[in-house]
Amino acid sequence: MERFILNYGTSGQWYGTFTHFSALAIKHGISSRFGGVSKPPFHSLNVALHTGDCDESVIINRQLFCQGIGINSEHIVTAQQLHTDHIAVVTKEAKGRGAGSYEDAIPNTDALITNVPGIPLMLFFADCVPVLIVDPLQRAIGAVHAGWRGTVEKIAQKTILSMQSNFGTKPENCLVGIAPSIGPCCYVVDEIVINKLKKQFNNWEELIKEANEKGKWYFDLWKANVRQLEEIGVKGSNVVTSEVCTACNHELFFSYRKENGATGRIGAVIVL
Repeated sequence: MERFILNYGTSGQWYGTFTHFSALAIKHGISSRFGGVSKPPFHSLNVALHTGDCDESVIINRQLFCQGIGINSEHIVTAQQLHTDHIAVVTKEAKGRGAGSYEDAIPNTDALITNVPGIPLMLFFADCVPVLIVDPLQRAIGAVHAGWRGTVEKIAQKTILSMQSNFGTKPENCLVGIAPSIGPCCYVVDEIVINKLKKQFNNWEELIKEANEKGKWYFDLWKANVRQLEEIGVKGSNVVTSEVCTACNHELFFSYRKENGATGRIGAVIVL
């Protein structure tokens, strides 16, 4: 049975992996908050440069995390995530963009795709949904940052369609991993989110549950991302959802909501 597991890296960091990716020898990982050098409130393995943390600490944390899973941190490509549905095709010329500087990251982008070996794609999260994608036949990968805006705008679906346009990917061949993020047990939204959800999803009622507070609902981001992938032909059996809530497990993963915004970010990285 394919699943999400936690591993203990050679540099002393815990990180998560998906067994269906590992079976194909696809290097990837989802960092935890342990084993880094950042001081509170970013303690300790914050890997994002846009949080207000010390840049030097973040660079060290990236090195530690990447070293633990056998990836060169100087080669990672990152993005300036703005909760859009913009997708960037990463070429060999982009290797290292954003690895050591936020200003150098690909601007206004929330998903990265490539078919170039040796270029790690890395995005950052603290409750938003990390979606990693592998096309084992055309040898292409994608990394997606899906908050509620990206989820409602179907950025994960659009990312696979972009892989189809650029690399010849067929959705039914894709393997997908949905990493730790805020779960339907904790993610409460208001009518603004619900009204946008209604416009994009059929049977949208199945994605929400009434909360105790009037005018509030629990929103299942995991199910919404799976649903949009299945709409274009991704097989449900090829999708592994970690079902780990970052708010419930904020001692292991950063949670923007649980920590009132004063926190670091985990990283999701994948490379051919």
